[in-house]
Amino acid sequence: MFPSGPAPWPSLRVLRALWALLVVLCAPWRLWAIQETQECTWQVVLNHLDSVGKNDAIDHFVDQKLYTVDKVFDLLVEAPTDPDETYLGFPYYLKINYSCTGESSEALIRKGHLTGLKPVVLVTFQSPVNFRRWKIEQLQIQMEAAPFRSTGECDAEEVCLMSWYTPMPIKNGSVVMRVDVSSNGLGPFIPNKRCPFPILGWVRRGDSGREKVLQHTHFKEEPLWYTVDQTPVLILGGIPEEKAILLTDTNFKDFFLVELSIDSCWVGSFYCPQANFTATIYDAIATESTLFIRQNQLIYYFTGTYTTLYESNHGSERWVRVLANECIKRLCPVHFHSNGSEYVMALTAGKNKGYVHFGTITGKVGGLQAGWASLDLCLPSPVVNCSITWAVFVAGDYNLLMLVEILGVSGDFAVSSPPVVSDHLAVLYTIPEFIPDARGLEFLMILGTESYTNVPMVPKGMSYNPFNNLLLIWGNFLLQSFNNENFIYLADFPKELSIKYLVNSFRGDMAIVTENEEIWYLLEGSYQVYQLFPSKAWEVYINLQVLQQSSLYGPNETMVTLFYEDNKLYQLVYLIDNQQGRLVKRLMPVEQLLMYREISDKYVLEQSHLTLSFSNFCPFTVMRLQELPNPQIYTRQERYRAQPPRVLEPWGFHSENSLAVYQGLVYYLLRLHSKYDKPYADPVHDPTWRWWKNKKQDQDYYFYLASNWRSAGSVHVDMTSYEKIYDLKAEKELPERIFLDKGTSYSFSVFLTARKSEVQHGLPVDLAVVLADPDCIEAMVKEKILVNRNSVTLSDKRSCFDQGISGHHLMKTSMLIKVLGSSGHCFQNTNQGPRMQSNLMVPVLIGCPPGKRLAFDITYTMQYNRVQNKHYFDCVTVDPEMPCFLFRDIFYPFFLIQDLVTGDSGSFQGSYVLKVVGGGPTLDTIKEYSEEEIYRFNSPLDKTGSLIWTTENTTTTEDLAFNIMSHNSSGIEWLCLENSPCHDTVPHNIFAPEFFFKVLVSNRGVDESTYCDYQLTFLLHIHGLPLSARRAFLILLVSASLFVGLVILYIVCCLLSPYMVKVCNILRWKINSIIGLESYYTYSTPSDSRAFSHSGTVSWRSSRLNSRVVYKGAEENKAETT
Repeated sequence: MFPSGPAPWPSLRVLRALWALLVVLCAPWRLWAIQETQECTWQVVLNHLDSVGKNDAIDHFVDQKLYTVDKVFDLLVEAPTDPDETYLGFPYYLKINYSCTGESSEALIRKGHLTGLKPVVLVTFQSPVNFRRWKIEQLQIQMEAAPFRSTGECDAEEVCLMSWYTPMPIKNGSVVMRVDVSSNGLGPFIPNKRCPFPILGWVRRGDSGREKVLQHTHFKEEPLWYTVDQTPVLILGGIPEEKAILLTDTNFKDFFLVELSIDSCWVGSFYCPQANFTATIYDAIATESTLFIRQNQLIYYFTGTYTTLYESNHGSERWVRVLANECIKRLCPVHFHSNGSEYVMALTAGKNKGYVHFGTITGKVGGLQAGWASLDLCLPSPVVNCSITWAVFVAGDYNLLMLVEILGVSGDFAVSSPPVVSDHLAVLYTIPEFIPDARGLEFLMILGTESYTNVPMVPKGMSYNPFNNLLLIWGNFLLQSFNNENFIYLADFPKELSIKYLVNSFRGDMAIVTENEEIWYLLEGSYQVYQLFPSKAWEVYINLQVLQQSSLYGPNETMVTLFYEDNKLYQLVYLIDNQQGRLVKRLMPVEQLLMYREISDKYVLEQSHLTLSFSNFCPFTVMRLQELPNPQIYTRQERYRAQPPRVLEPWGFHSENSLAVYQGLVYYLLRLHSKYDKPYADPVHDPTWRWWKNKKQDQDYYFYLASNWRSAGSVHVDMTSYEKIYDLKAEKELPERIFLDKGTSYSFSVFLTARKSEVQHGLPVDLAVVLADPDCIEAMVKEKILVNRNSVTLSDKRSCFDQGISGHHLMKTSMLIKVLGSSGHCFQNTNQGPRMQSNLMVPVLIGCPPGKRLAFDITYTMQYNRVQNKHYFDCVTVDPEMPCFLFRDIFYPFFLIQDLVTGDSGSFQGSYVLKVVGGGPTLDTIKEYSEEEIYRFNSPLDKTGSLIWTTENTTTTEDLAFNIMSHNSSGIEWLCLENSPCHDTVPHNIFAPEFFFKVLVSNRGVDESTYCDYQLTFLLHIHGLPLSARRAFLILLVSASLFVGLVILYIVCCLLSPYMVKVCNILRWKINSIIGLESYYTYSTPSDSRAFSHSGTVSWRSSRLNSRVVYKGAEENKAETT
């Protein structure tokens, strides 16, 4: 195995060190000023909430479950937070320290805290793949770290050890988070640092995979394959005779050595020939939620457990074998996702060697679906037989490119593509049988008339960059094409070597690794291929590292893989030092090697000067970008700002409670963001408006409490510290990507400082702009020679994209800015080392940018309807979130185009189609209408009497099926005809009937002002619906009958009332008489002999008295009668 350092450690070390010293002396003077700056770096680790304050705690992002912090917020009795809301916390914190060369880290941190240093953390959430479930957005949150004392013994009065902490937030739909740490400008100068912190959904908390001792023979160089910008982990196979892979969630800053539990069945046969059996894992591919591997002819996949993607604990318990009956010879990666899915391809050998198995990974609600489609592409073709060597899927164009070997014809290869509707191959290009003779040229256009050498071309693979349409075919040669038909041969790559794999940054450059582990470098847009290793420049660089006693290099090392991270090339090597082996991730110094190559290969010594002078082949000294517009409108980055709550502590240190409050506030801020995407627009276009709208008037009171140290819980929450940022300023560099809507443009200026020799000789410094798709975008360059200023304007040509939903199905293209004659020659020294300039490649995404939406302007709609209809009547039961509109009034709807990134919100001036797609008399009875019903209920062509609404506007769609509305259209008149669902609605109380309409508003096909397909679905509450004539007559009849009946009953009662009174009196007299007789017989009848003996005298006297009274009463009656 060829080592990635010098094969023997150089014996003439002194001579080479002197050569390295000469290189340093030739460097620009700015390099010395840079090295005078103290070298400091941020140290960022992840801590679980149980590990806060522990010095050596380092955790991986495994736990995804939130926890409640309501008890802490209950202590904030006089604070702007709402006690009725639910506040949750994230399971992790970011722990931040910094260190400088030669100084104690503990003392530095205390010094930084006392001088006002506060780390500023910017967390960027990667957009999800599955846009059908999650919203596509570019979201960031900027937080300021809070100082916290570390736990443990401390003899100092205030603090011994301390660190800064911020919450580590997570978001549904995102499993990859990127953390950028910078300084607030106080304290020492510390360069910014970027760290990945993805969710590790393949291991459990507490698992460790580092126990196995790594040996030198455990590694064989393999390519690193993954879905670009989407994978939370990287995996690498190639460990000889080991069923194990390397798994990392930190881009190999550390790693897990995972032994796989797979069956490893041997199914070698006549139809699937296998030379020998091996336990080695090959072709490892990582996607957003699934890992794929190949062992022998079998492939397996494993799904991670991600509740942020599926809202459930869905994940694999074991490795699952797929395509068990096929003989798989290779897995081919698809580097970019598309249409809400990720892809992987499997090529077959043996009996079905002409098949391509196409795997689609699509996240579903509660799980993952991996489907495989098989294409038999060789056998049905006109040729006799063929074998597929490599396949490339262009996800955005849904185009499959294949490197096909035509069997039976020696050395005959072709680039083929199957049409969409057929399995038959369409040959795009036939590769020459022999390598062309370039005759000393850097490149050669393959026209068929050139001469050839006797070295056969052996194609081994392909690589495709969807941003600039560059297709590379590689083997013992390099062919490149921008249209898949016309190819250019790059003659700088020696035909004696054979390429093993390519590593593409997709930002304008790539690295080439050969079978003997040489490393070459190619700048896209140029034709020169540079050898980085082994080279004289590499030896110079190695010697400089030896002088600095770097621990990243040694005499015995083996390269494991090569990959790009943040547009920088990194090398993973196995380093043996003092009989101990370790894996080391180090930066591949591309710029330094190219600089040393310039000095060593092309220098001219001018002896007429007092000092040494070397010719510089760069036509300018400095390239500066100026007049850059504010970035958010083009990068579509939404950013929130959150600062820690103020603690009432003399030294400013936070407690566990205040950190928990910080967690809850960050969580609630992101929750407001997720809830803001609703159909009814708020009066103020800002997600945080609802949070503080009822507390703003008390802001001075809360500040008074905090100023006098009287805030409850010793914590003060400043309402202005939690906001959305809309006015980010441009930095002095081009953004990572640019989104262009229909007809929009991006402008900036490039200033070039020409060298003295060019100025003296009048040589121009020419700036070129190369467009990947000139039919879709155009660039205009205006040059001002006196100041070497070039104004560049990139514009969309309104021709290459239809309408699409915000952030969906964007077209990939790019813009390359270069100075002629400067590729590989121009470098700029920075505090982080030299940086290549003159080749600036910017990806451009054409379509509807993320973060734009259509919203129902309920505020202006109510105001305008009140003015036009001279009144406004709301429902009896008022709902502030969904106001009512009266049926008999003309309805005038208005809509807003809201930009969630820049904060712009304006009236929608385009055309749209309005349809009622559902409805019901109550919220619980709303039903969706079928396509036929939607047509009958909304089309002016309907003849069935089913229309729900109509308008006086006569503009319709091309098929005359629906009315086209606009901002200036006349209002909507509600009809609810006989066969419509809102006709004859039964009232549920004494008030008029109500109905909820589900309304769809879309501008697709009727609005040519934008690429955005705005689709808004909202509920419209209409009250006061009229009754049908039949039901109204029935209600009238019943009501009249009841009224007449009540009147007749009243009259009858009035006529019969005297007789009824007399009857009642007689009846009452008779009842009283009966009661008197019963009393008489009751008192005159003995019931007990003993009672009679005790009260015989009293009873006799009473009987006589009663007899007299009765008798007397009878005599009086008799006298009155006579």
